[in-house]
Amino acid sequence: MRFLDAGGLGILVGDGQLPRPGSERVLETYYKLSIVRGVELSLDYQFIDNPAYNRDRGPVSILAARFHAQF
Repeated sequence: MRFLDAGGLGILVGDGQLPRPGSERVLETYYKLSIVRGVELSLDYQFIDNPAYNRDRGPVSILAARFHAQF
């Protein structure tokens, strides 16, 4: 965090000098449902507070679904 606040650039963040740095907090939950043998559906929810360690962004909610079939 001090690295970014001092103007450093990160591989994923890349903001340089952050005006209001803050801790990034993530909550994730998922549910996997077996439909029939070899077929699954997964639902995922993520809540991100202060994404990229910046209090000026977010919070962000991300929804995802995954379908998996194995034969």
